[in-house]
Amino acid sequence: MRGHIQVGSLKGIPIRVHFTFLLILPFLAWSFSQAFRAAAVAADVPPERLSGPPIAWGLGVAVTLFLSVLLHELAHSVYALRKGGAVSDISLMMIGGVSRITRMPDGARHEALMALAGPVTSLVLGAMSLGVHVLLAQTDSFNLSFAFFYLGSLNIFLGLFNLLPAFPMDGGRVLRAVLTGPLGRVRATRVSGWVGQGFALLFGLYAILSGNFVLLFIAFFVFMGAAAESRDVLLQSRLADVTVRTVMKRSRVAVEAGATLREATEMLYTERQRMLPVVEAGRVVGVLPLEAVRQVPVERLTEVAVRDLMQEVPVLRPDTTAWDALKLMGPERLPLLPVAEDGVLVGTLSQEDLVRALEAREARDSNAPRGPWNLGGRENQSPT
Repeated sequence: MRGHIQVGSLKGIPIRVHFTFLLILPFLAWSFSQAFRAAAVAADVPPERLSGPPIAWGLGVAVTLFLSVLLHELAHSVYALRKGGAVSDISLMMIGGVSRITRMPDGARHEALMALAGPVTSLVLGAMSLGVHVLLAQTDSFNLSFAFFYLGSLNIFLGLFNLLPAFPMDGGRVLRAVLTGPLGRVRATRVSGWVGQGFALLFGLYAILSGNFVLLFIAFFVFMGAAAESRDVLLQSRLADVTVRTVMKRSRVAVEAGATLREATEMLYTERQRMLPVVEAGRVVGVLPLEAVRQVPVERLTEVAVRDLMQEVPVLRPDTTAWDALKLMGPERLPLLPVAEDGVLVGTLSQEDLVRALEAREARDSNAPRGPWNLGGRENQSPT
């Protein structure tokens, strides 16, 4: 993922840090240090009770706050995994944290509980931090006591803020789960999306008036996220009961892994394809993208084998749903995937094939919202 650095993994979930996190960290450290200075002045604390410079304490609170955000996101992700969901990764960035949940747990109840797991974790961390603050209040370490008070307050705010019904934030997901029973998932998502976008506009207006640019980023994220997830759920409703068999192109045209790029180039242009399936010993082993071939100098096309440039991709089965196929295409924005039965190529599925399937469904349902459809493949995200 662009702009992300993986720093570890927990429960098999990659933990990544976005470069915007590194940009906001110094600002938060300075901002929190001002809170330490103001608290010390207000409490008339003597210098001997101030252990260390405020900027160091501010940095410590900022880092610990993001660790709390990580625990918030892990609560979402672990619950999703335990209930049959799938999680791609967790990212820490300027606006907080995002769990990329590529498959939601089945059932509105589990989605609601998954959404609640994060805010509950934040509230528990906040209560624990305030409890430690009370225990330390009578000691000589004013900074340590205030650090736990500040961290506790921030976590409680984080938990309560995420419970606002601003889809796709946690409270918005709970709202959708509640509405799914009476309205169905598509209409519930649409209504929750409208509510989320309304909150986003309020966030944005307040952010502009108060000069809070972090909140402005959050408002933008919520507004765009609500629109994108509403589109994704509508896509799922159209494609979940369509099989790849009914929309794929039936073709056994493929290039051998041992062939030269010269041979592959001729096939690519003859078939007018951006990708060709690659086979070896009669079985599909990957695809050859036209863009990769174009990077090779013409004089070397006879020297390089297809297997040296082929790309390993998921191989679809004819009974795979079109929705599952779209999700497999999405993360890498693949324009085409091979379709095989018992390892033997039987056809290909492209994004154009999926668009035609969507248009066919729309033609049968004159009341359905119309495209244009963007099949870029966005996973469900749970933002903090």
